[in-house]
Amino acid sequence: MSLSGPWLLLPLGWVLGVAGQLQQTALWPWPVYALGILLGALLLTLAAWRPGWRAGPVWLLAGMLCASGVTGSRAAFHAAQALPSALEGRDIRVNGRIASLPQTTPLGQRFELRVDSAMLDGQPVVLPRRLQLSWFSAARGDASASAPLLRAGETWLLTVRLRQPHGNRNPHGWDRERWLWEKGIGATGYVRSGPRDPEPQRVGQASGFSVLAARQWVAERIEARVDEPRSAGVLAALVVGDQSAIEREDWDLFRTTGVAHLMSISGLHVTMFAWLAVALVGWGWRRLGLLRPGLLLAVPAPWAAGVGGVALAGAYALFSGWGVPAQRTVLMLGVVVALRLSARQWPWPLVWLLAMCAVLLLDPWAFLQPGFWLSFVAVGILFASDAGRRGAGLPAPEDPSAVRRAIRPALGLLREQAVVTVALAPLALLLFGQFSVVGLAANLIAIPWVTLLITPLAMLGVLLPPLWDLASLALQGLGLVLQWLGQWPWAAIHRAIPPLPLALAAVLGGVLLVLRWPVVVRAAGLMLMVPALFWSPQRPPPGAFEVLAIDVGQGSAVLVRTAGHSLLFDAGPRYSPESDAGQRVILPLLRALGEQPDAVMISHRDSDHAGGADAVRVAWPQARWLSSYDPDPNQRCLAGQRWQWDGVDFEVLHPMPEHYRSDGSGLLSSNAMSCTLLIRAGEQAAWLSGDLDAERETRLALARPDLRASLMLAPHHGSRSSSSPVLLNTLKPRWVLVQSGYRNRFGHPAPEVLARYRERDLSWVTSPDCGAATWRSHQPDRVLCERERGRRYWHHLSPNLSGGEPREGPAPDPD
Repeated sequence: MSLSGPWLLLPLGWVLGVAGQLQQTALWPWPVYALGILLGALLLTLAAWRPGWRAGPVWLLAGMLCASGVTGSRAAFHAAQALPSALEGRDIRVNGRIASLPQTTPLGQRFELRVDSAMLDGQPVVLPRRLQLSWFSAARGDASASAPLLRAGETWLLTVRLRQPHGNRNPHGWDRERWLWEKGIGATGYVRSGPRDPEPQRVGQASGFSVLAARQWVAERIEARVDEPRSAGVLAALVVGDQSAIEREDWDLFRTTGVAHLMSISGLHVTMFAWLAVALVGWGWRRLGLLRPGLLLAVPAPWAAGVGGVALAGAYALFSGWGVPAQRTVLMLGVVVALRLSARQWPWPLVWLLAMCAVLLLDPWAFLQPGFWLSFVAVGILFASDAGRRGAGLPAPEDPSAVRRAIRPALGLLREQAVVTVALAPLALLLFGQFSVVGLAANLIAIPWVTLLITPLAMLGVLLPPLWDLASLALQGLGLVLQWLGQWPWAAIHRAIPPLPLALAAVLGGVLLVLRWPVVVRAAGLMLMVPALFWSPQRPPPGAFEVLAIDVGQGSAVLVRTAGHSLLFDAGPRYSPESDAGQRVILPLLRALGEQPDAVMISHRDSDHAGGADAVRVAWPQARWLSSYDPDPNQRCLAGQRWQWDGVDFEVLHPMPEHYRSDGSGLLSSNAMSCTLLIRAGEQAAWLSGDLDAERETRLALARPDLRASLMLAPHHGSRSSSSPVLLNTLKPRWVLVQSGYRNRFGHPAPEVLARYRERDLSWVTSPDCGAATWRSHQPDRVLCERERGRRYWHHLSPNLSGGEPREGPAPDPD
């Protein structure tokens, strides 16, 4: 077949077929996918053997059918192994092998377990093949208190409690359920190791996990050798691909300066390793040929060097975790080496598409990873712009001077990095809602420093550990430069994530801007980027407001927006000593929405409401701050406080001035001190009251019998100590939003509270079933659930999406 024939549409069809299958909201029965594979294979056979069937659309359709069929079949197989609901929360005795690098956390250890067998009440049960488990310490924060040192490949007999994979669902938020699905994890849970539980038993060291064991051994040696913990984490990421070893503060710095792609196993690292491996294998094979000349006749040195170099690069990529950039690089290197050894040359789009197809064949859900697109788009841009092959873009003189020869590599690096930075800026805006302004300067320093110095030292340190000390010093020096760049006020620009059509137009504009095409075409590319850069989400009209109950798990955080202002009520829980909802959920969400809160109100000091407050205060120091525990009298919630934004009235109902001591502490319990806010626009109102108890609810209701609210945030997450009958009878809410965690240990919302809602014909949604819930005063008859918007088949589906008899159930946003 000719390289220019219509069969080139086959790999494009494969990519489109994978993309189409990933848009399904629910899986079809597996025979449907099998039929798609058969039809695709039939079309391929006809196109190969019958000239009349060789049209481009036939190849395209065949690729789409085969790809969607293969992906759907794999998805159906995985879904069939899901954890039954009846096994959630039960004590199950599991025998299995540790199938990942154990991660040490402030609360204990986290690891993946490949299940060999499981028993419940003495009877065998079937569990998903792969579990993600946490082994908590007896004393939170002391990982050595009860959790032993786990090693990859060990076999353990454990008592565990499991639940179906579940994650928070927020607009533009991280899809934890997709991440678990992609890793093949069918359930999450924790190890039961209390005094009344059966003692965990280390059965023995299993075979077949030597790569994992070697990776853990190297990571532990780096940690023991390098005194500076932050440097040790980055070195572990560079050598064994353990990205969890990098601290969150460092990741923030790397993203701000645009060098995050260098701080893990990237395509650049694998390419460098392959280049060194090809040179060393070729040199060694030629030296060996001097002793045994027959070897060079049987296997020429170029063949030995090419095949050996790619094989070693593949081994390195496998050792480092086999991430998408590493997969892409190894596959493309294999194709390029094969073409060179066979004295052939394929067009770069074909090599690019084939590598993409190979990655998607191994992992179809990688299509939804940001790293997949950043990696492939960057390589495609370099190919299309010819940046890597033309150096700086200047014609080479016949007899270049020594100065020109010296500066040509630097000019080539400058052009390549400039091309990638400009072209990927719109894509970064689409994926992350930000792009680094200092990224070009940071990468010009970091790429040669990390690639030519730190990474080789880190890799050679496996053989000569003192080199890790030098790599650590080099990292610390680079860190000082990055910190200086990251402190610039405009180091990174955060913009609201635009709708997909605008974002794709901006990505296309970035590509056109860097191609070697006429100025008019480049100018058109710039114009395509402008709408996405200046886009802002639609806001409520004047005189109306919107309430977004953010899904933060077992905690509370609510964003209230008017036509020109926004207020954050509570900042979510603290998940661990090093993680909170402010940093992980609220900041990314508000930045993706283009919000800068004008005011922040923290109802009370409990960690499930104030856990993320510090992160929010650091991010938006200009916001007005109100709480029920601040020593500053000007920053306290006080009944009677009122203000108006864009025709919307805000009124604080509780606590009273007499409820505070002089130092700002409360005379009442923390829950009873909860700030209570009433928001009103015309006939519609919303009631937000933190963890206010039934006694305070009743007093407020009796003092203001005229209070009404269309929307009520369930006090205390639906606890039996709140949502008193007097309050419900006074407010007469149409909707109740219950913010609680999936299968939380408190049993929120309490059955008796739901019974009160049901008796009064109230409609309600809970965050585990709904995800982030949106209610608008100008559309008061419905609540929009994030779990319904953009639902995919890997998302956890609760049997109770909403409670009561809603007047108009949760529906996708028509906007």
